Amino acid sequence: MKLTKTEKAAVAILFASGEPIPAARLAQVFDCDEAAVHWMMRRVMDYLEEEESPLQVLQLDTQYQMTTREAYQEPVKKALEIKKNQPLSQAAMEVLAIVAYNQPVTKSFVEQIRGVDSSSTINLLVERGLLEEQGRLELPGRPVCYGTTPHFLRCFGLSSIGELPVVQDSGQEEAEVEGQVRIGES
Repeated sequence: MKLTKTEKAAVAILFASGEPIPAARLAQVFDCDEAAVHWMMRRVMDYLEEEESPLQVLQLDTQYQMTTREAYQEPVKKALEIKKNQPLSQAAMEVLAIVAYNQPVTKSFVEQIRGVDSSSTINLLVERGLLEEQGRLELPGRPVCYGTTPHFLRCFGLSSIGELPVVQDSGQEEAEVEGQVRIGES
């Protein structure tokens, strides 16, 4: 397979950007609709896979980003002297889960679910680029609403929030367990 001049231009744009580029922006650049951009990017992804390129294009919801394949992570880290990221704490993972499944949400919503102050955790996740402000509520004090970012999707290997695993309601789970016990007793 060979790439067209337009597809090669898309690769150049993604490479030069280093950040996710919305499909809508690529559609403007190439004077086409978003469906054509998605088709073109699928061809680019297939081409890079077929050529066993060390680079890949990731689809992050309605955005695309060029990245290095995981197999080349270590040499890239060594060459660029990238420090290993510090793992997220349990509190940070809890906040991320609450925001990811309920976004956009306010800090007070997160704190109500967790039962503890979450200001510093939310600030840390914003600093790390995993959460971002997504507007304000029309309530007294105009609280900030938070949501996940394309960086969050990249870090967790997701194309969209819709790929998050389904979470069972704990009440439903307890009922299922009780039902199993009753069946076993019969």
